[in-house]
Amino acid sequence: MNIAITFGFFLPVPPARGGATEKIWFNLGRRLAARGHGVILYSRTWEDWPLVEQTGGVEIRRVPGWNHRARLWQNLLLDLRWGLRLRRKLPRDAVIISNNVFLSILLRLPPSHRAPVCVVLGRMPKGQVRWYGAVDRIYATSEAVAGKARQENPRATDRIKVLRNCIDWPAFQGAPGHQPSAPLRIGYAGRINPEKGLDLLARAAGRLAREPDLPSWEVVLIGPVRTADGGGGEAFRDSLQRLARDCGAGERLRFLPPAYEPAELAGFYRSLDLFCYPSRAEKGEGLSVAPIEAMAAGAVPVLSRLDCYTDLIRPGKNGVIFDHRASDADARLAAELASLLRDAERR
Repeated sequence: MNIAITFGFFLPVPPARGGATEKIWFNLGRRLAARGHGVILYSRTWEDWPLVEQTGGVEIRRVPGWNHRARLWQNLLLDLRWGLRLRRKLPRDAVIISNNVFLSILLRLPPSHRAPVCVVLGRMPKGQVRWYGAVDRIYATSEAVAGKARQENPRATDRIKVLRNCIDWPAFQGAPGHQPSAPLRIGYAGRINPEKGLDLLARAAGRLAREPDLPSWEVVLIGPVRTADGGGGEAFRDSLQRLARDCGAGERLRFLPPAYEPAELAGFYRSLDLFCYPSRAEKGEGLSVAPIEAMAAGAVPVLSRLDCYTDLIRPGKNGVIFDHRASDADARLAAELASLLRDAERR
């Protein structure tokens, strides 16, 4: 079978600048190739990388793209332009797996693509599923995403399937990456973006600093900051640092550069005792990969109460959920973190 997997317009493949979709589908593409399928990956051009490359049994074809923009409407417009570019380049006989909003719609316009067209909903849909009537398969990354997709297009219910995000679990296994005498480490990995609720973590760190009986601890955040990489920009990062200082956390909350190399990222996760992902992205998150990676490395996940995380967390068994919608959300988050810091058996 010939398979073409399409990625977004702003991150490269192989995933040299991170990206959950890029990591997941680059690895799945190589696995499909290992099973005898012909696999072509379509990604954006990047630096001095060749326009066509063979790696890991797959062929990568690169098309000029754009950097990520700060506003949703701008990114949707670029996704449409990207879809128009890709439509002209895709093999007519290839099964399409699209990680784009508009491409699967465009492929069903005359002249329609001959082979099956599949679309992956990596984030909560925002109305586009109503236009996926002619798409052969709609993959949702969580039950929450699938439920929203069915609401948008009930007639597509039979074609909506849950395909949860997956990781290379063994790659994150290994010995803990920090010394027993070091401070307990609370970590976050992901885009440094307002939708991730990092202000809650900064305020919670301030509350932890006022707790008199906690063991030594620190909060470390890694991830892209630049808007071009999906972050909220340097001004937003600086505002979080000021907020942490104003709340009393001082220098116990700090930022490290993004870790794009798989071994470096795995090492960061293994250095953690707790992993906090306080996302507020009610209309965004499909099923975040970072908490899954952190769990594989042995960190206890502390997550916001987004619907998608019910696929992942069983509170009290494999992680903790806090109510990010509450008026005292930062206090609730601090209480959960403090309880885990005090109780070695729960860690």
